[in-house]
Amino acid sequence: MTTTPPPGTRAWATLLTRTNYLQGALVLHQSLVQHGTRYPFVVFATAELPQVARDILRDRNIRVRDIEYLAPPDEQRKELNEHDRRFEDTWTKLRVFEMVEYERLVLLDSDMLCVRNMDELLEMPMEPDWVAAAHACTCNPRKLAHYPKDWIPENCGHTQARFTVPLAHTAFTKPTHTRLNSGAVVLQPSLALFSRMLAFLHTDPRVATYSFPDQDLLADFFEGRYLPLSYRYNALKTLRYCHAEMWRDEDVKNVHFILKKPWYYQLPQDDPDYETHTWWWAAFEKLQASWGDAPHWDVIEATVNRELRRPDQQ
Repeated sequence: MTTTPPPGTRAWATLLTRTNYLQGALVLHQSLVQHGTRYPFVVFATAELPQVARDILRDRNIRVRDIEYLAPPDEQRKELNEHDRRFEDTWTKLRVFEMVEYERLVLLDSDMLCVRNMDELLEMPMEPDWVAAAHACTCNPRKLAHYPKDWIPENCGHTQARFTVPLAHTAFTKPTHTRLNSGAVVLQPSLALFSRMLAFLHTDPRVATYSFPDQDLLADFFEGRYLPLSYRYNALKTLRYCHAEMWRDEDVKNVHFILKKPWYYQLPQDDPDYETHTWWWAAFEKLQASWGDAPHWDVIEATVNRELRRPDQQ
């Protein structure tokens, strides 16, 4: 008979460095609670996160754990194009591995929405020094020229999946199969492991070539120690039409709002992301309803757009 670990030793974690993802973190936390998680939610934050955001998180019973900003040395930095400049802060996500007050964490991006309980991620068996994550979608549906040339549908790990059963790590046959999406990562913090990651960050020549900073590093650093998860735990909203043969709404547990964020756009009904964005907005309305007389709703409201706007309208 298996037993579940004490809730206090395991947690969900997300990074915040400023207020532009605060609304996302609050919706994510609320959705985890709504779906009955047994485990706490912790925000790890750099000094740039303002006090008002910290007060809001505290008032929602969310722990804030301070960490330092992380980036590779100048000689290891890639000159990011305008499209990828949004990834500049994501190196700091790697700090989650030094949060050794927890024996297990699930790192989640704050542009996510839990739609079904997924506590099993904090309870599943894990080999020491391994991570578990869903495959990166390497289809490149928008045909972006700066993406790797082998990012085509036939090379995508999701193409080999069978509904909720991912491609097994023992069945990897292409380099793209080792690529993971770092939006949801199951990990076991370790100072020794984090020390090796820092050495990799500072010395491995591949770091200067990365287009997806923390994600590419995790894929290379944990090659051979990466357990694929079903897409349902990191359901990129684009998979709903890029991999329609795999996606089932009733299977999904955690939606990932990559690219355009629901809080920035009120999409027209002909947009392929319209329906999944309505899921996030319904959760945001629940958050507002739960706020009551608590202070600082104006801070949250200032981070969202309620006017109809297409993604090409700035």
